[in-house]
Amino acid sequence: MAFGCGAGAYFALLREPQTWVGVVGAAAAAALLLAASRWSPSRAITVAVILLACALGGFSMAKLRTEGAKAPVAGAEARPQRLEGWVLDIASPGQGGPRLLIAPSRIGEWAPAATPIRVRVTLRGGYLPAPGEPISLLAVINTPPQPASPGSYDFARDAFFQSVGGVGFALGPVQTWYPREEPPWRLRVTMRINALRWALTRRIVDTLGVKSGGLAAAMTTGHDAFIPKDQVNDLRAAGLAHIISISGLHMAIVGGFVFAIARFGIAAWPWLALRISGKKLAAALALGAVLAYLVLSGAPPPAERSAVTAAVAFGAILVDRQAISLHALALAALVVLFLQPEAVTQPGFQMSFAATAALVALAEVWPHPVREINTPWPIRVVQGMWTWTLAGAAASFVAGTATGPFAMQHFKRISTWGLVSNMVTEPISGFLMMPGLAIGAVLAPLGLGEWPLKVAGFAIDLMNVVAHIAATAPYAQLNVASGPGWALPAAFLGLLWLCLWKGRLRWLGLPLALAVNLAPKPAVPDVWADGAGAAVAVRSGSDAILFRPDVKLFGAELWARRRGLNPQTTEAPRDAAYDCDHWSCTPLATARLKVASAWNVKRPLKEGRFAQMCGSSEVVILRSDFPPESCAAPLVLTGADFARGGSAELYRQPSGQWRVVWAQGLRGRRPWTWGPDPRLVP
Repeated sequence: MAFGCGAGAYFALLREPQTWVGVVGAAAAAALLLAASRWSPSRAITVAVILLACALGGFSMAKLRTEGAKAPVAGAEARPQRLEGWVLDIASPGQGGPRLLIAPSRIGEWAPAATPIRVRVTLRGGYLPAPGEPISLLAVINTPPQPASPGSYDFARDAFFQSVGGVGFALGPVQTWYPREEPPWRLRVTMRINALRWALTRRIVDTLGVKSGGLAAAMTTGHDAFIPKDQVNDLRAAGLAHIISISGLHMAIVGGFVFAIARFGIAAWPWLALRISGKKLAAALALGAVLAYLVLSGAPPPAERSAVTAAVAFGAILVDRQAISLHALALAALVVLFLQPEAVTQPGFQMSFAATAALVALAEVWPHPVREINTPWPIRVVQGMWTWTLAGAAASFVAGTATGPFAMQHFKRISTWGLVSNMVTEPISGFLMMPGLAIGAVLAPLGLGEWPLKVAGFAIDLMNVVAHIAATAPYAQLNVASGPGWALPAAFLGLLWLCLWKGRLRWLGLPLALAVNLAPKPAVPDVWADGAGAAVAVRSGSDAILFRPDVKLFGAELWARRRGLNPQTTEAPRDAAYDCDHWSCTPLATARLKVASAWNVKRPLKEGRFAQMCGSSEVVILRSDFPPESCAAPLVLTGADFARGGSAELYRQPSGQWRVVWAQGLRGRRPWTWGPDPRLVP
């Protein structure tokens, strides 16, 4: 906890500390730990010194990790560039289409020192190359996306630590590129592994079809490019979206399946069972299976964290320690934070470890009644079914409750039927789907994986039926506005107090654990504009009216859900209050908020349109760098303002004045917020 709080304090800073701060902090942490081991006048002082050392260590490791992750970042570039490089992997598809993760060799006339290590490019249909192929395409490459609204999740920070220095979209088809030199050997190894993963993905999809094979491939190789969009929406609404991402559930099922099969096989061979420790050999084989699954999945951050947790559990068995305990979980969390301190800011880490801590705490207090030895087997079966049903319901309830605050704060939604859906699908995924996928993936290169994959496909079809029923049930999803910034850390500490403390005092953490639920919601802004001034939304009651429903929809929906609003993705609500053409919107007499917007960059507005906007509006939002003094509106925001401040939220004060909150001001000056464009620096 102390190590994570230290890392969290580093990421909460608005200014980047100097490198020597990380070095001095690491040295101070080591000195404090040495002092605690040599000099301990009392237990309380020793504990305080150790916690202080861990907090300093977390802060220092986060700073040193940032220094090691620094790489070139693309600037704010609007001109197309010829991109030449190797396809490293197939990224998750976006709203614009399939995406490639590319290791560029050259981007236009950019200097080698200014060329990003990795770029992510959205294709416009057509040919989808496989990992390892050298390609050339014409694309627009920009900086990684900034927060959709002030204070929301910073995707650029994730891109920074993944060495993705640019994102963009292709303007033409993919062409073959003939490099003069081979890529570095590490890149070649990574591309070969990803090529095998992609080939297995295609084989699974060809065997099961897109409807079942897309989800099967995502859970086997991590590639979710073939999952139908309506299927993803059903899984999200049913609270089953965690199945798509390879995480703790998948690692636990694969490792547990191999462990159980190995123990059974060893016990069935008396000669071997009498000469070795079957439990340790099974743990070693399960550990190998987890590592192999990590490589097969492409080692995304959630899979890495889950693999570390599983490795600690099976490693505890190898050294004769308890595999499932809060000590083992703490060790796994410490290893993850030591290697990836940025994980403390990511929803996946927060939710997975909060849920695991809650489940381990539940296991420690779960009663284990003594049963008679000579009970007839029919009665034992009934008792076992009742016990496992009750335990499954309790585990789903506890895990759902522990992850609830994070789902509300990060994803702004609650799946009403998520508990029931997870209870129904747990035996399907644990006994049919994941074993079938594991066996099918192993036997697929030998041409023997069809039948196991068919079993997994049958299980996936059942899961899709459950997800669709839950997604179409009444009140399947509820939008919840995010709480204040302090609420989630408070809820996290409260949950950990409930899990770690023993006795009645543990209930002191309950009010903190409910901070996201109980804290007053922040004031809802009246207007939102994206970081380029190209998309604008205004609040009308509980609805968010989008000026351009077909542009920047992802960011608009994120902002609307974060503020508890319902985004209106059709033009009818907009046209009832605003007069809009292809390049601008002006308010009508029926508009509650007199807001106008023009998103033209090169083409001029029609005659008289600009004067109409400035004369009838309180706020004018312009995408271009138009001189604001030429507009008579009380508040004018131009492209230069958005280049400096990023996305914005506007609040209308009772006095009639407007207050603007910029995203860049809340992000501060950090390595993932800077760019070559000097206008991006406050």
